[in-house]
Parts: sequence; structure tokens; C-alpha cells
Amino acid sequence: MSILTSKKFALLLVSLMVMIVLLAACGDNNTSNGENTVTPPVETNAGNNSENEVDPAPVAPVERTLTDALGNEVTIPADPQRIIAAYLEDHLVALGVKPVAQWSVPNGIQDYLQKDLEGIPTISYGLPFEEVLSFTPDLLILAYNAEAEGDKYAQYAKIAPTYVLGDETNNDWRKALLKVGDILGKSEEAQKALDQYEAKAKEAKEKLQAGGAQSASAIWLIQKNFYVVSDKASSGAVLYNDLGLTAPDVVKEISLTGTGNWNAISLEELAEMNVDNIFLINGDKGDGAETLKDPLWQNIPAVKNGKVFEMDSAGSWLYSGSIANSQIIDDVLASLVK
Repeated sequence: MSILTSKKFALLLVSLMVMIVLLAACGDNNTSNGENTVTPPVETNAGNNSENEVDPAPVAPVERTLTDALGNEVTIPADPQRIIAAYLEDHLVALGVKPVAQWSVPNGIQDYLQKDLEGIPTISYGLPFEEVLSFTPDLLILAYNAEAEGDKYAQYAKIAPTYVLGDETNNDWRKALLKVGDILGKSEEAQKALDQYEAKAKEAKEKLQAGGAQSASAIWLIQKNFYVVSDKASSGAVLYNDLGLTAPDVVKEISLTGTGNWNAISLEELAEMNVDNIFLINGDKGDGAETLKDPLWQNIPAVKNGKVFEMDSAGSWLYSGSIANSQIIDDVLASLVK
């Protein structure tokens, strides 16, 4: 072999060796960088890392069959959109529900709810069948037994599924709120509204007690006649039970025999009332106001001491529910806590 040939062979051999080394190095680098390896799947929900957890799909509402206060089995629509629950609107608003029509009487509506119900058409308090039908409801909730007496229930049931809340439940606003929440599939919202009210009432009671024991009465003046609230109902339950104010003896006595939330009381009986504070719901801004100039009225301790707090008759004092009662608490605190 010539020298030239030998040099060429040696050069070729060296070149091959360099290529082998380079290929080996490249192979090592590819492996170390993971480019030619298979990466095992990563478990995104490993451990308790909440950031990687997937929220469960929301549960869709379903049609349910419930038994009402009168024993009727009522099929509640899965997601009712056109609800009539006359005189139960306080509970509906607390649950974030707007009815298709709201309760009314010839001279007014529930003014204290109009922030949420403004623009909602009215329906007569007696719920005439023709009016109910005109709103094409998909669910009716009746407050009292009397609203379904005789053939009324059958007539309403022809229009839409009809659930009777019943007197016993409706007379306790807490039970009524929770039951309406159950009917509408909003039990959690109902419990939350109730819990918020209880917390507010507890705090208000502590503020009032810090100022010492006080007695109070809610009196309604309408068409020159006085009515006193029962010590166990409506705003009376708020004053005496929720807020811990003391009921005058006259109020206790009338409440024993009274049958309504508000019971008639004579001016002579009022004159005997030894009470620190009066919350006067004055429905007589005209001629009836002359009644308040009577010496008998002027002789009541709260009147003589300038402790009569006049409340708008269009406000919440004549109603009951978490919203109405919450507003009553606001009024009491504004009047008695300085």
C-alpha cells in the first residue's frame, strides 16, 4: 500500500471514529432530555390539591310530588317560572323569586316590598279565578285553608298545580319561609335567610338590653279606631320575643282573648297602659288625627314623655316575614338606641 493510500485510509478511519463518538453523545443527550422517552401520565387530582379538582355538575331541578296541608298530592313543576303566592311575597323575595302577580287590596299593596316587586302586576286579594287564569301561572301557593274551601281548590287546580300552605304553618313565618323554600327547591336559600334574620335579631336584642329594660307597644290607628298588636304575632312577636322588650299588662290581657294579629282596644284601655314606648302606625293622617289630641291619649306615660314613634302605615309593621321583621328591627333600633 502506498503512503498516500495509507494516509487516506487512516483519515477515513479517524473520521468514522469521530462520527461514532458524536452519534453516541447525541444519543445520550436525547435520552437525558427526555426527547425520546415516553412520559407517564400525570394525575392532576393527586392528593388534596383543590386547585386541580373538577367541580361536580350542578343538579338539574326535577319535578316532585308533595303533600300539602290539606292532604292534596301536588306535582310541583321542575322549575316553575310563573308563580302566584298571594300574601306570601315576603318569603318569595327572601328566596330571590319574583311572582308573576302580587297581592293587593283596593287601597294598596305591600309597599315595603316594592324595591323588589316594582312593576309586578297586582292580583286581587280574593284571588278571583278569572284573574288567576289571566296570568297563566304554572304554580299556585295558597296561604290559608279558607282560600281552598268548598270547590275553590278544584277550580284552582284546573288552572295550575296548587299547594295549600295551611293556617298552622302560615301563622308561624319561620315555618312558612322554610316550607315555601322546600316547595320551590330552595331550602338552602330559605335557611340562609332565616339564619341571617336570627343573627340580626340577636345583635339588636343585645344592644337594647345594654340600655336597660324597656316596655313597648305597637298601636295601629285607622278610621279613628285603635288596635293593639298581639304579644305573640306580627310586630308584637318581634318586639317581645325577638328583641326582648316588655309587653304592658293591657297588651297581655287583650292577647289572651284576641283572635287576630291586631285586636281592638278602647281609648280608655289605652289610658291605663303603663308603657315606656309606643310605636304608632298612623293610618289616619286626616280627621282621625284629632283622636290623638284626646286627654286620655295625652295621659299615657309614653305620650307624656315624648316616646311615641310614628311609623308609616304603608311600611312593614302590619306584615310579617324575614324582610318585614328585619325592617321593624331597624325602626326599633333607630328609635330607641342613640
